[in-house]
Amino acid sequence: MKITDVTLTLFAWDGIPATHYGRHTGKFGGRSQLGLVTIHTDDGPQGHAFLGSAMRGAHLDGESLIQYLKPIVLGQDPLERERLYQAMWHRNRSTTFRAIGAMDVALWDLAGKIAGLPIHRLLGAYRDRVPAYASSPVLPSPEAYAEEAARFRSEGWTAYKIHPPTDPRLDIEVCRAVRRAVGDGFTLMLDPTWAYQYPEALRVGKAIEQLDFHWYEDPLADDDIYNYVKLKQQLEIPILATEYAPGGFTAYAPWITAQATDFLRGDVAVKGGITALVKTAHLAEAFHMNFEVHHGGNSLNNVANLHVIMAINNTEYFEVLLPAAAQKYGLAQDIEVDAQGLVHAFSGPGLGAAIDFELIERKKVAVLR
Repeated sequence: MKITDVTLTLFAWDGIPATHYGRHTGKFGGRSQLGLVTIHTDDGPQGHAFLGSAMRGAHLDGESLIQYLKPIVLGQDPLERERLYQAMWHRNRSTTFRAIGAMDVALWDLAGKIAGLPIHRLLGAYRDRVPAYASSPVLPSPEAYAEEAARFRSEGWTAYKIHPPTDPRLDIEVCRAVRRAVGDGFTLMLDPTWAYQYPEALRVGKAIEQLDFHWYEDPLADDDIYNYVKLKQQLEIPILATEYAPGGFTAYAPWITAQATDFLRGDVAVKGGITALVKTAHLAEAFHMNFEVHHGGNSLNNVANLHVIMAINNTEYFEVLLPAAAQKYGLAQDIEVDAQGLVHAFSGPGLGAAIDFELIERKKVAVLR
């Protein structure tokens, strides 16, 4: 079997609610576009992935996918994923991690279809369900966060993560209000999205330790290993960093050797696909660390993330980023959380998700070849 073509169908995503998660995103909303990556083969099966998000349209990464990555895979055996991943990674200065990730996800989707197995079983299944946590946008007041967290608890969810306004004093107020609203037995996390300097990060960290928060995510700049080491030495709450730490898979090594974080972090979009996530999860496991998988930016990336989570033992939660209307698009049936706060593995071959091809055709903007 050989790869005969790669296409990227760009399609419009309208009606995205005004949303932001911190200083790094600003406010976004209104209109974006996704891209459907399709890998064609001479034997007929196709592999698919989505490129893009509500914050970042697929056109921003799509041209480089076609120009720099398509020539690497054309005429190649699609089952040689590791060789193709290495070859694509060597072009990471010409293209983007997101483009590499989309091609890698499509190759895994194709492999699962050829084998007649869902990706998590192809990887070696560990489980078929996992707890989810609701991951907030920035909300207008401490009371708004408290109300949202209490609502999710009442619906059976078991955990809630705060993206705060990123003013340290207000952020502490938000955390206190949420803890009061949900009580002591409910899991809470805080993600200030790289917003603090070390003294602020330490002050907020001490406060949420007293509130029994589960982890403290990305309080400092994504390249600030020096101050992460200091912060980790001063706090008992686990630190979760490396989501956007500069570099690819090998960039995790200095964070581990410096003992700068308790958990590793990544997703198929920002780290370069399923292949990169599995490598990282196994690296973390060797150091008895968790690898907590980040939201993937679009519906099909989240399905890919979920397959990895089902195949490893060192991820505790699946992230559901809110609001849903800024995150879910392009599937006929998306990932849903059940009454016990769990998400379940997809059982169809490959990614196993029903892509809404009718919507994609109706909203088609262009096809890149």
